Parts: sequence; structure tokens; C-alpha cells
Amino acid sequence: MSYNLAPLQNLIDQFERMQGIGNKTAQRMAFYILSLSDDEANAFAQAITDAHTKIKQCKICCDLADDELCPVCKDGSRDRSVICVVEDPRDVAAIERTHEYNGMYHVLHGAISPMDNIGPDQIRIKELIARLSDGEVEEIIMATNPTVEGEATAMYISRLLKPMGITISRLAYGVPVGADLEYADEITLSRAIKGRSLI
Repeated sequence: MSYNLAPLQNLIDQFERMQGIGNKTAQRMAFYILSLSDDEANAFAQAITDAHTKIKQCKICCDLADDELCPVCKDGSRDRSVICVVEDPRDVAAIERTHEYNGMYHVLHGAISPMDNIGPDQIRIKELIARLSDGEVEEIIMATNPTVEGEATAMYISRLLKPMGITISRLAYGVPVGADLEYADEITLSRAIKGRSLI
């Protein structure tokens, strides 16, 4: 449904650009914004601006951070011999909710997808390889999504890392093919971490 009010339609269009947001949900969100007081609307707008300007990538793992390092990389109690490789910062949040994993992460910010012109150089593979130079890492857990692109990315990285003598495992048990990690529940992800297999 199209409205004659250009500012309202523009707001609906902006919400609709979000992944997974359809027109009706975008309309509900836009009308919610209109129902806010001026102070609430300004606080909402400021939260968006702050998130956009203050959140950056951790200089070690490429996860989201509001400082040079993310909370995981700052935490001295984490097991630095294991790195879990994920596609997206949302996957880190999903795995952290399980409370089963105490290692480090590496966020690729995507997956290899020739159809979308995304090759190995467009995601954070070089940064991962640079982290392995000190010999501290003993295992890489490939936790890319179980999609064609995620599988291709996992295989590409595992072939690159095999000569380094690092154990490479893959999340398998409980995560359905074609699903995104961020939508998996904590029990499923916990079983996937415990039941990982070597690749």
C-alpha cells in the first residue's frame, strides 16, 4: 500500500530494505516511530547514529567492537588455541548464548559466492591466516552456515590451512542444511559444537 505522505513512505521504504522485513512489518515499524514523542524519536535516531559511527571491527577477530578489541579478544580466560570461524557477527552472538564454547572467534563477514561476485579476497580470510603465524592455534572450527556458499568457504579455508598442520573441524550435528546459525537454538548449537567432525 502506498501513501501520499512522502516522509512516511520513505520511512517505510527504509525499513523494508532490512533483511526479512516485508511491507506490512515495515509499515508497523514506521507507524511505531510516528507514535514516539520528540525525545523518544531523537533518542532512537541517536542510537542508530551511535551504532553506525562507534561500532567497528575488532583488530584481531573482525567481530564487532566499540574499542580496538572485542570483549572476547580482551578476555584473558578464553582458550586461544581454538578459533571458531563464522560468517557473520550474529553467529558469534548465537554461539556465545550456548555457554559451551570458550575459544576465540574469527568473523569472515560473508562467504565465497561466485554468483554474487564474492571471492576469497572480499572476506576476511587473509586476516585469519595472519593470526596463525605464531603457532598458538591448534584447532580451527569451521562454523560457516550449512549452505552451498558456507560449505564452499569452509572447504576453501580448510585446503589453505591443511599444510599448517592445524586440526580443522566442522560443525555438523544438529544444524540443518540450508539454515543460518543465528536462527539455531542454544541446544542445537551446543550439540553442533560438541559433535563437530574433522574435515
